[in-house]
Amino acid sequence: MLLKRLLAVLIPLVVVACAAYDIPDPTPEDFAIHGIDVSRYQGDIDWHAARRDGTAFAWIKATEGGDYVDPKFLHNWHAARAAGVPRGAYHFYYFCRPVEEQVAWFIENVPVDPHALPPVLDMEWNGHSKTCRLQPPAGKIIADMTYFLNAIEKHYGKRAVIYTTVDFHRDILVGAFTAHDFWIRSVASHPRHKYEKRDDWTFWQYTAEGTVAGIKGPVDRNVFFGSKSQWRKWLKGDLRKR
Repeated sequence: MLLKRLLAVLIPLVVVACAAYDIPDPTPEDFAIHGIDVSRYQGDIDWHAARRDGTAFAWIKATEGGDYVDPKFLHNWHAARAAGVPRGAYHFYYFCRPVEEQVAWFIENVPVDPHALPPVLDMEWNGHSKTCRLQPPAGKIIADMTYFLNAIEKHYGKRAVIYTTVDFHRDILVGAFTAHDFWIRSVASHPRHKYEKRDDWTFWQYTAEGTVAGIKGPVDRNVFFGSKSQWRKWLKGDLRKR
């Protein structure tokens, strides 16, 4: 009888406690700082209109592999800054080119600008490629990434951000590169449901079908993890991992 009385008291308390901790996932709208990432596929961008529409930052595709430069890169690079949109350049990694060539190609095509966001290394499987289906072992990829990241940081004076996808992170990057800020793609749900050991992400790409003034057609949209004051600190380098 005593046990039944105790259970009658404890079970409701447990239910209430669990409910209290069943916190819903934040939605993209809950974040203060929103941005975009773009390439030639967005065509001509009205960067002033994009900024007025709340675009607080932009990642611009610069290079891919060791011989491709996005034809819109330099125009977007200069136009975004002229409109007052903080921007950075990203490199899409190609597994069929030596890492040394990819570093050299990025450096050749992306200007050193102390006002720019840190460079980004885009790491995902090249599954869409018709010419490169190579999937090197994890040890090789980690070694090449380390080479790329160190060389880029030395040249630009800023530690690069790593962009990745759910499958590539699961296959290669779980628990790796903890000293770097991560920009992660998760369009189906909040990243905490998709990424193991990566709760401290800095940027979240939450859709590929976003709409932004000044851009015709869909565009990738992203959020920064923190508040407006944290964003200002991150821009100054105060919150970046070192």
